[in-house]
Amino acid sequence: MAGTASPGLVWVLIEYAGAWPPNGFEGLDLEATTKALVSSAARTANARILLVRRPGPRRLGARQRHGPGSWAVLRHQSSGAYQQLWGTWNRDEDLAGIVSALASPGDPGLPPVILVCAHGQHDACCAVRGRPVGRALSERWPELVWECSHIGGDRFAANAVIVPDGVYYGGLDVESSVATIEGHLADRIGAEHLRGYTDLLPPQQAAVAAVIERFGPAGRHDYLVTETLREGDHWSIHITGKPPQPAHIDVELHARRTPLRQLTCRAPTEGSVIAYEPTSIRRT
Repeated sequence: MAGTASPGLVWVLIEYAGAWPPNGFEGLDLEATTKALVSSAARTANARILLVRRPGPRRLGARQRHGPGSWAVLRHQSSGAYQQLWGTWNRDEDLAGIVSALASPGDPGLPPVILVCAHGQHDACCAVRGRPVGRALSERWPELVWECSHIGGDRFAANAVIVPDGVYYGGLDVESSVATIEGHLADRIGAEHLRGYTDLLPPQQAAVAAVIERFGPAGRHDYLVTETLREGDHWSIHITGKPPQPAHIDVELHARRTPLRQLTCRAPTEGSVIAYEPTSIRRT
């Protein structure tokens, strides 16, 4: 599971209470000009658009909601700073506010957003496993938790991503999700359910996860990847740590393709992926 977080630093969230098409935002029947503007701005900003809704009973009807829906642009700066900008929409045209928000820095200091994939039209596993996790987390942190559309890695459902922190978790159930998010919010990220950090490449994600597994939970920015070398299927990654973590660590990884298997509930054929296995972790 380590090394499977989808890369990204910018997220666009759009609250949509109706049914989510298999391809999410792109499949929505919205006013064409506004939809094209939002899509283009998101591509330019390398932002990922996710549909969101609060956990709980589903309301029937294509687009029913009580009051305006929310939208948000969340950004993880390369410096480690987090910024958010929120708005509301009643008409499709109101979503054009996302375009200017993508060009704005946003507000710092806001609490993170906890997204739980529950996109059943994309893959049934995400809905079956994700919705109970979303409900459990929302009972604990009602203002922070949303169900979201596809975030990748359906085979690891239930999946959650914390934004704009940019941390993916997988293999969650009701009990483990609460403990995992408690640790995250206390800036004590553990390895058991960690898929990776979205500002790192997959082998770098796997290396950091291996270090956390070896030396114990750590803060989101306690470790910094300072050197990455590749020779064929072999990766050498140097990581520096902030006190009280080890100051210098070398991680060796072997990349291998996994055996064929059904990767998602709806996969029509079997597939395989690249996994990164740590072969050496040593302080230097």
